[in-house]
Amino acid sequence: MRNEPRRRADYLGLREALGDRLLPVLVAAMSFLAALAMAGALASATLATRWQGDAASQLTIQVPQPTAPDASGKAPRLDSVMAALKTMPDVADEQVMSPQDVTALISPWLGADPAQLGLPLPGVISARWVGAAPPDALGPTLEKLSPGTLVQTGALWASRVAALTTSLQACAAAILIIVALVAAAVVAVATRSGLAQRRETITLIHALGALDDDIAGRFAARITLLTLAGAAAGAVLALPVLAWLGALAAPFAGPAQINDVFNLPPALMFALPGLPIIAAAIGWGTAQLTVRGWLRSLP
Repeated sequence: MRNEPRRRADYLGLREALGDRLLPVLVAAMSFLAALAMAGALASATLATRWQGDAASQLTIQVPQPTAPDASGKAPRLDSVMAALKTMPDVADEQVMSPQDVTALISPWLGADPAQLGLPLPGVISARWVGAAPPDALGPTLEKLSPGTLVQTGALWASRVAALTTSLQACAAAILIIVALVAAAVVAVATRSGLAQRRETITLIHALGALDDDIAGRFAARITLLTLAGAAAGAVLALPVLAWLGALAAPFAGPAQINDVFNLPPALMFALPGLPIIAAAIGWGTAQLTVRGWLRSLP
């Protein structure tokens, strides 16, 4: 019990040397940025999962000369292809696009009225693939009924969404690494500033036999407390902004992917409390290395 006051005593004057204003504010700002970057990475993954599934399942079937007889000569090509799609269990939501919709779809490339060019417009059917296997055999099957029928899937768009998601996650990871490095640099500067202010005291007690572990431990404890408080404040301040962004993104993410309280991915709600812990670990490790390196330079 007699050692308790000594453990609590600030005989190095660190409360004055390492103030409780500037460092926590800087760490809070970096924690805020880290929370936004982490949210961006997780949100992009959540949205991409939904968008990739939707894009990959979309089918566009183009039937040339839709009113011409099919291969059997018994029905128009468009009707024959549509009837075949209705019998396939892996195809859903099949729908023939009206001539007006087809014209509106291609008018950006061919003009407001492509029919004036004298080009026959194909019949277009939109559908959704619900099968487990890729629709590779769908094109040849429909072409037997209507020669020249072309089946396009959303695989290209799905791959582009995946590439975009990878790029966004790489950017978020780079931001997190930069924030961590800047946080370590700020802690190192603050620690060296504290060492400079208490140089005479530390030099004296070190010469009298104080252990490096004790001196470094006291600095690290103070820095850890300040970084923990700053990072916690930054994470809390980020919550309203993240909730607002989550509300904007909610219609695109789907109800199953969103937390009901803050409109945020559940993974983000579990990751945010880890920011103060990571910041405290960075502060502790940086302070330990900085103080020990400084003490080794003493004569």
